[in-house]
Amino acid sequence: MRRSVSFGFAGILLGCTSTAALAQSTVQPSAPEEGGDIVVTAQKREQKIQDVPITVTALTGAKMEELGVNSLAEMAMYVPGLRIQEQSDNNPGFVIRGITSDSGSAQQGARVSIYYNGVDISRTRGAYQDTYDLERIEVVKGPQATLFGTASAVGAVNIISAQPRAGTSAGIIGSYGNYNRGQVSGFVNVGNDTLSGRLAFAYRYHDGFVRNIAGDASVPNQNQGKIKQDDLNGQDQRGLRGSLRWAPTDAITASLVLTYDGQRNPGTAFRSRALAPTGGNGGDYSYAELSGSPYSASVLGAAKLGLKRDVYDANLTLAWELAPGVTFTTVNGYRKFNSNEVFDADGGPAWYLEFAEDARGDQWSHEGRFNFSGDKYRASFGWNGFFENNLQRVPFSTEEGTYLGCSVAAAYAGVRAALAANGVSGCVAANGTVTAANATRVLTRGAATAIPYSSEFTNYGTNDTYSVFADGTYIPTPRLELTAGARLLIEQRKSGYSSVQPNSVILASLGVKSSLLGTVSTGGTIFTAQRSFTAILPRFNALYRVSDSINLYATISKGRRSPVVQLAAQTVGGVVVPNLQIVPDEVVWNYEGGIKGKIGPFTGSLGVFYQAYNGFQVSVTNNGVTTTQSAGKANNPGAEFEGNLKVGRFLQLFGNFAYVDGKIANNASYGVYSGDQFRLQPKYSASGGATLRVPAGDLIFYATPSATYQSKQYFELPNSEAISQGGYTLVNVRAGVELMQGKYRIGGFARNAFDKKYLIDAGNTGGGFGIPTYIRGEPRVYGVEVAGKF
Repeated sequence: MRRSVSFGFAGILLGCTSTAALAQSTVQPSAPEEGGDIVVTAQKREQKIQDVPITVTALTGAKMEELGVNSLAEMAMYVPGLRIQEQSDNNPGFVIRGITSDSGSAQQGARVSIYYNGVDISRTRGAYQDTYDLERIEVVKGPQATLFGTASAVGAVNIISAQPRAGTSAGIIGSYGNYNRGQVSGFVNVGNDTLSGRLAFAYRYHDGFVRNIAGDASVPNQNQGKIKQDDLNGQDQRGLRGSLRWAPTDAITASLVLTYDGQRNPGTAFRSRALAPTGGNGGDYSYAELSGSPYSASVLGAAKLGLKRDVYDANLTLAWELAPGVTFTTVNGYRKFNSNEVFDADGGPAWYLEFAEDARGDQWSHEGRFNFSGDKYRASFGWNGFFENNLQRVPFSTEEGTYLGCSVAAAYAGVRAALAANGVSGCVAANGTVTAANATRVLTRGAATAIPYSSEFTNYGTNDTYSVFADGTYIPTPRLELTAGARLLIEQRKSGYSSVQPNSVILASLGVKSSLLGTVSTGGTIFTAQRSFTAILPRFNALYRVSDSINLYATISKGRRSPVVQLAAQTVGGVVVPNLQIVPDEVVWNYEGGIKGKIGPFTGSLGVFYQAYNGFQVSVTNNGVTTTQSAGKANNPGAEFEGNLKVGRFLQLFGNFAYVDGKIANNASYGVYSGDQFRLQPKYSASGGATLRVPAGDLIFYATPSATYQSKQYFELPNSEAISQGGYTLVNVRAGVELMQGKYRIGGFARNAFDKKYLIDAGNTGGGFGIPTYIRGEPRVYGVEVAGKF
């Protein structure tokens, strides 16, 4: 996918929350006073957001509280040019200006930087972060290598937790709603100017909103006796964060943040249009029948579909003012993640494509940065080291005859014809009967009724990155700032690959020695390959102050996604050997300019950009294995707008709009990708709403209605109308009353208030086997919320 403490009242409040971000119930330092300015650290120093000569959006904890934001995905709907797809907490897709980071392969680098308190956490299986007790989220768009390191090919999302402060304070918020939705989050802060600490927590639960009839004794089908599966697309999530701040002198501040994030969510509703559940196919928004494998516990790692994920994070930051205008900052981080997600990739009742993904990794990082500030010049330089060791293991379970009967692969056309001649046609009948369940009996002439089959492959990535960077700003007049900088990057990327792919018993009886997936087996032997790469990534910025309240800016910058040391296996002359492909780096030049400022009651920004890509990388999934290919050149023109209008004493209007027209170039040599729109990126998106706060004595009545819109998007490359989602609008609202000048609050919320039906993803692993699956978006959710701060 925020001052004595009264724990008696806190206990009464435990039991609910409408939003994760509502834990930010105290005033955040980055939230402006009425009519004030938001301060950000997008350029590694505190600046008013209008003085930053790049395109940056900041959502404070207070703003997310107003909106009722419940996850990173919801937050992104209010940021122009940003989309975050939460297929699951283990498999998020981060999209900035049409460029997606969502690959789980340990061999691939990220395109979009995700930072948590200044530390890179971009590896997707470890990147999801809950949104409780946050100070703000900054979204920087365009390549920013001197600021955010190797993965900021198109921008960065920087999540900043609330810091300990002097004094004693606490807050708690909870909610309860439909789908048995219970959420609670809060914090306790104690300390003084020298030493302070903060403990924050969140727990969220809701039942799945897609009914899963698999194993349900009340549903008559051919699969009785199977374990009863949970309903799908639910949530069972918890988080805990402890923070310490030590300032022994006015010149030195040290901060330690320890975070745990964990999920025990039920499975994702990969629903097939081709393979009907018992009772027939009711469409993308009906019930499902997904059960995994009879051997799920032993082969896939868990008896039920779902996700078990644990993430541990430690961050130590030290800032030391060496002299007036001279500061040294070091940021050090460690992150460890371990997840196992079991999923039914075929989207139907057959024991056909049952997978799991076991992802593990740890990451170490260190950065040192000197900042200098003067009347005419500002400068920074420093170094960075980032070291990660990851693996992605993908076990697979099926029944041989069912797999051969359900497969649409041309290689098995003869087998399907033989089955059809013996009365076994297709995979699943229209009423949900698994016709292919009889295939093994036919193919073995009655010698067997079921032959279990399992296999696995694992990819490994050990990546060490070293860089030095420098930025300099010249201020010839108070109105003009000119900045230039660059990062020198050295990467050592080591990839590994192993597989265990047994030959099929049935195919062997037909004289074919092959695994069912057609994947070459290394017999568990790990192949390795290593390469080193270097790059220089520059940026140039200009800021011109038209007046005290209006600024113009322009930027040119270069971004890069790392080359892929893509390693698998192949058979040459009857011998299994490594299959190594070096996919060239993806390079982008970004050109943009815009205006930021304030005119009377209106505050806003408008930016336009053009991005030119060379070696555009695309991900392709076949037989459960995702690989990267270079699709050629791509171009991406666009524009982004944000605005806020204060209307009288009690009402503010806000809105944003983005136009992103990213496409692979029209060139016949690019094959099926020629002219295709970037995946997961609508051409047009917008959001807007109003914040109403009306005081009445000691009471404050509040309401925040809002709406988000996105136009048609394609979920895959190459584009397919069957793997797309038309435009749609979602309407949300929060309203209620604050008591005792805002100390306590009671209200209600509704998200997707008109119960709009839409898809958040399509294609998926099943699409790599010729049977795409579809994941519905969240239906209408509503409930009540209460909160208190002390």
